[in-house]
Formats: sequence, C-alpha cells, structure tokens
Amino acid sequence: MEDRKTPSVIDRYFTRWYRTDLKGKAREDHCILQHSNRICVITLAESHPILQNGRKIKNINYQISDGCSRLKNKVSGKSKRGGQFLTEFAPLCRITCTDEKEYTIFSCIRGRLLEVNEAILDRPELLLEKPSTEGYIAVILPKFEESKSITEGLLTREQYEEVHSKRTNQQEPSLVQLAL
Repeated sequence: MEDRKTPSVIDRYFTRWYRTDLKGKAREDHCILQHSNRICVITLAESHPILQNGRKIKNINYQISDGCSRLKNKVSGKSKRGGQFLTEFAPLCRITCTDEKEYTIFSCIRGRLLEVNEAILDRPELLLEKPSTEGYIAVILPKFEESKSITEGLLTREQYEEVHSKRTNQQEPSLVQLAL
C-alpha cells in the first residue's frame, strides 16, 4: 500500500492566496487562508523577513494608533456585528524583532475584523514556529457580496512560488559590481 501523506487541515479546507511586496517593501509577503465559508485568516507568507535568518520577536503590538487598538475589537451575534471594518491596507499589528527592525502587518483584504490572535502576545514564538496555524495574525470576514472579488489582485500558491523562485534565483550583486 502507498504511504501518502494526508493533507493538513489548512490544505484540505483553505485556499492559500498571497500578496507580495506589500506597500512596496521587498519580500514583506502575506498569506491569506480563505475558507470555503468565506472567512479569511491572515498569516505571514513563508518568505516574510520575520520568518528568515533565525529572527526573534521582541514585541507584537495591536495598538495601531492612539485611538485604535485591534484588541478592543468586539463582535457579536450571528452576523458578527460591531467588528472593525478594514480596507485592504489597514494595519493589523506591528511586529518588532530583537534586531529592532519593525514590520507592519496589513489586512490584505476588505472585511470585518472578527478576531486577532492574542495568543501570540504571550507566545510570539508561535508566529515563527507555526505561522499558518496557531501563529496566525487575525481573522477577517469579507462582505458577502465581495467574497468572490476579494481574491482579485492576490496571487495563487503557484504564482507566489514562481515569484519566490525568481527572487531566489536572482544573483545578489557582487562586491565588485557594487564598487563600480
């Protein structure tokens, strides 16, 4: 009998979408896991700088501005009323690494914020070890009428892997070329 690996829950029930180089910042890629019920889970893509080179996280802050904290988001009822409405470039949180480099994580899609992952505040290593499961950033519910169109402008897994592979294959300029 063949020994086939059973697909993970993520691979079985979610479609992966990607947004690369967010806001023009190289490799700051996000992954959107879209469930068949249209709920979207925002995570870091495998190529995001936070997940590279053994980085460690110093701080995760859901306080976006003086008057806006994603932690104060409250939803209620079957239709999830009261959740903060997000545009595709709405910041969800800011993550500071121990090397003092700060990254802003964006919603990537329009919709209502259902929840943020408070578990990563106490255990930031979840973000590094399990970015698409327990280390997710937030859960967003797109408007029903927009649920088909939210993926416009996002990359499929295959397209993302193509972009990632092109980046990896690009030669870094040598010191000689930089001196010229």
